[in-house]
Amino acid sequence: MNDRNDNLQKATFAAGCFWGVEAAFRKLNGVESTAVGYTGGNLDNPTYEDVCAGNTGHAEAVEVIFHPDQITYDELLDVFWDIHDPTTLNRQGPDFGKQYRSAVFYHTPEQKRAAQLTKEQRQASGMYEDVIVTEITPASTFYLAEDYHQQYLEKRGFARGRIPT
Repeated sequence: MNDRNDNLQKATFAAGCFWGVEAAFRKLNGVESTAVGYTGGNLDNPTYEDVCAGNTGHAEAVEVIFHPDQITYDELLDVFWDIHDPTTLNRQGPDFGKQYRSAVFYHTPEQKRAAQLTKEQRQASGMYEDVIVTEITPASTFYLAEDYHQQYLEKRGFARGRIPT
């Protein structure tokens, strides 16, 4: 690995359907790459159909590889909190089921502390009428989603970060 990539870090977030979540993170300066997939469940190598059936326990998630000298984990957390409603249990917009839950899958103790702190700060801020239900849990195996899900919105002609409404 060259010097440019030696300091890359990984973050994993679930905030509803992974297509829009991925698009939001891909547009950020300092993000090297993103991938959509499934994590937090109990079935090895799940398919989209498996996860959508709601029996695997997986969340649709986005794995973000980033340059911490260009964008901090706290800045990624700010985006995470801002792009979804962390007070809805197992639901984002029209999508419902455990696979659409709000979750931070941390990779280091520092990420865990940062996620917990920002969750507490957001809750105390009064910006939400309801309780934040976002899970903060250790990262587990991340299974890549099928290729047609990767950069789905970009493949469909939507500009980076422009999410259809």
